[in-house]
Amino acid sequence: MEIELRNPNIVMKLSRLGSFHQSKLSFLRSFLREFKNWEYKRDLFELNELGYGTAVYSMRKNSRVYSLICFANELQEDERSDRVIATKWDAAFALHDGVPSKQDIERLREQVPKQEVGRLSCKELTLSRANKSVRIFDHVVENLSQGKQPDIEKLSKVGYLYRTTAVYGSGKFGLADRFRIKNRKEICGPFRLEMMLVYFVRQFTFDQVNHIAKHKNPKKAVTLDLSISRNLGIGNSTGLGMAPFIVNHPVLLNNWILARENALRDIRKIKFVATKDSDLFKTCLKKSIKNITSWNTDSEFQKKKIQSLFNDLNKFIQFIEADFDFSKEFPFNSIYLWIEKNLDEECIEYIVSMMMEPYDDIINPLINQMSAEEEKYFNIPTHRTVAELKEILEKKYSEMLKIDFSQKKNNQKFWFISKNKEEPRISDRFKESGSELEQPLAIARDVNKLYENLSRSKNSSTIDKFLLNNDDLRHIVRRIFVAEKLPYSEIQDNVIGHSLMPIDMLRLKLSFFGVLKFDPKSDKWLRINMFQGAPLPDELKNHKDQWIYNSLN
Repeated sequence: MEIELRNPNIVMKLSRLGSFHQSKLSFLRSFLREFKNWEYKRDLFELNELGYGTAVYSMRKNSRVYSLICFANELQEDERSDRVIATKWDAAFALHDGVPSKQDIERLREQVPKQEVGRLSCKELTLSRANKSVRIFDHVVENLSQGKQPDIEKLSKVGYLYRTTAVYGSGKFGLADRFRIKNRKEICGPFRLEMMLVYFVRQFTFDQVNHIAKHKNPKKAVTLDLSISRNLGIGNSTGLGMAPFIVNHPVLLNNWILARENALRDIRKIKFVATKDSDLFKTCLKKSIKNITSWNTDSEFQKKKIQSLFNDLNKFIQFIEADFDFSKEFPFNSIYLWIEKNLDEECIEYIVSMMMEPYDDIINPLINQMSAEEEKYFNIPTHRTVAELKEILEKKYSEMLKIDFSQKKNNQKFWFISKNKEEPRISDRFKESGSELEQPLAIARDVNKLYENLSRSKNSSTIDKFLLNNDDLRHIVRRIFVAEKLPYSEIQDNVIGHSLMPIDMLRLKLSFFGVLKFDPKSDKWLRINMFQGAPLPDELKNHKDQWIYNSLN
């Protein structure tokens, strides 16, 4: 059976991209699979009775060692902030390349807590900071010190003891540039070192609460139950910074989406599905329901999406159990055609993710294709003609060319970098000043402008001649030639229109990270949970990849 990849004009709409969920392709899951046979060790743990001090954790295999150095700091309540521009945090972390010396630790003790104003070296690979969820952290410590386990129901409403506010890499603040490490086979997948850092931080939070509780009441204290630890993750506060990232990295975006679309196509092409594979698919569907029913948010927007997902998933499970025969040919293709016809986007993409669960042989080779070398696509083929460029626009950007930018509603917003906050922001062009500082993220508007200018040029004229008079459109010309080769490199929507939900752009990226339980605090930022339900470091060697559906919270 011939099955095509899905149409980018459907897949790359923000409402669809904003309905993506974690899958076997997600980075935190593939990270755990790739590092499951590494040796984990806690090398140093020098905290005082209140939990302040230094700890070092490492992963080792053959001659390669990665070490996380943790600095837990005393913080007053009025100093605690999740903002990127905050200057103090409950803990700060650096992932070190190799085994840190005493001199390295002392150097980092001075620099890491400073974050933006500190300076690291090429020995450090990633940097992060995190704050306690104070109410939950204190509840856990108090109960453990009294010889009791904490209230699971109370923990389930938050799902973590700490939340990070940023994880930096790739040369920022003096960290190692990517070229130094990009050819290491063990970290060839995207964001491997960032995932490692967060995973270590999660273990540090458990060790820290156990340590404080023990010192608070040495005779009576107990350690946090492993099943409770396992079902706590690491929180994260994520704002608009992620939105420009996916616009500014079209090659990377394409490779992520293409891997997902290739997986779906190859699964739909399976003629006969083994019983063990269909059973695993159905088991994951049913197990995942408790992740949905324990998904807490105050966002009305997200509540509606959760309810839609819950209703559609139950409808689908009923269809599978009552009417569907997996012994027929191409069953997953039949399933996909049915869900597109009968379910909303949220559940369609949820089930697409679930289809991947039985198929390591399909998924694992795709993971190695999810990194990108953006610079390979930087050069513009200036010998090509105006006619060729117009043809690519008409074929690849047909949805964008339909947008009328003479209407205010389609040109309502603009993206800029806040001078005070040093973060991406979005504002109303007609109500607020500052549009002269607009970032070049309005791809749909620029595509339309380019098409208008091309239409006034000779079809036989070459691109180099066109750019002599249209240098302000060089960035968009480059993108068009990227999109010619890479079908999923472009969001097929207007990111400055009045109806934009920036949260969709954040969720797209976070789904590939592998997070759970998106909790929007507005249409511009949200909290999420990473590694909830994941095996603990000592359990990695024997873990099953479907751990993500075993979360109790």
